[in-house]
Amino acid sequence: MKIYNNLSDFKKLDNAIVTIGTFDGVHFGHQKIIKQLVQKAKADNGESVILTFFPHPRMIIDPENQDLKMINTINEKAAILKGLGVDHLIITPFTRDFSNQLPEDYIKNILVDHIGTKHIIIGYDHRFGKDRSGNLNVLKAAGIHFGFTVEEIMEQDIHDVAVSSTKIREALLAGDVGLANDYLGYPFSIFGRVIKGDKIGRTIGFPTANIFVEETYKLIPSDGIYAVTVEMSPEFNEELGSTSGHPTSDSGLLTYKGMAYIGQRPTINGMTRNIEVNIFDFNQEIYGQDIKMNFLKFLRHDVKFTGLEALTVQLQKDKEATLAYFSS
Repeated sequence: MKIYNNLSDFKKLDNAIVTIGTFDGVHFGHQKIIKQLVQKAKADNGESVILTFFPHPRMIIDPENQDLKMINTINEKAAILKGLGVDHLIITPFTRDFSNQLPEDYIKNILVDHIGTKHIIIGYDHRFGKDRSGNLNVLKAAGIHFGFTVEEIMEQDIHDVAVSSTKIREALLAGDVGLANDYLGYPFSIFGRVIKGDKIGRTIGFPTANIFVEETYKLIPSDGIYAVTVEMSPEFNEELGSTSGHPTSDSGLLTYKGMAYIGQRPTINGMTRNIEVNIFDFNQEIYGQDIKMNFLKFLRHDVKFTGLEALTVQLQKDKEATLAYFSS
């Protein structure tokens, strides 16, 4: 998949099969659109193109609202789209000027003149252009004039509930990673770099890797304990002699089981929100390593214990619950 960080970097195609959207989460509903896009491009001997936006339009249109967090970082989204077989990903910087384009100008200048759209696939609720006035009917009318066809993907339901990025965010913020993963069609993950902490965990038999997430817009789930898998580069760990006995993922990364903690560590009167993971059967120093945590099950909420001894007892129970989950 070729990635373009601006429309100006993209060379017009002869037969572009296009879809448009923010696709935050690249959830089950999004995947239906994208799979149809890829299949249509192959059937028509064309090339599949996704036009997406960064930052998220709501961050520009409503800058005073800082509560919106993204399910995926832009790099996470790109990796998922690549795995779905997309040929081209155009990441368009979203600005107020961009949002104020008339739908007709947007269609002619971008979809037709710049991308070379011959067929466009959109979701049932797609809106675009100034005041979100562009819709399916506007696209169909323009298609007759400019010579492209339009296809609408109808609403995708799971368990009789419409899938949406908003519902996934709400589930994650409630700690319900199981429901979020059902909607996504894959495990929600956090990608970050291991940084130094105060090493309290190792003094009570539960050493943790502290994770720094660079992207401040990335959604972090509810505080609590989670069963997770951890993926990391085998090249990094081969130098440490820690690669044996652990399977690799499809991407070639080593995969470990573990339990993650998100919270302010109230038992030790912590002042900042931490993301930590206790990786099972692992005792190497991995400061500076980039790792990926896949969230599989919420175990419990964060609580304040009477001291480190009581916390240690609970962590042992958490580990047993995590291992039971993996063995089930």
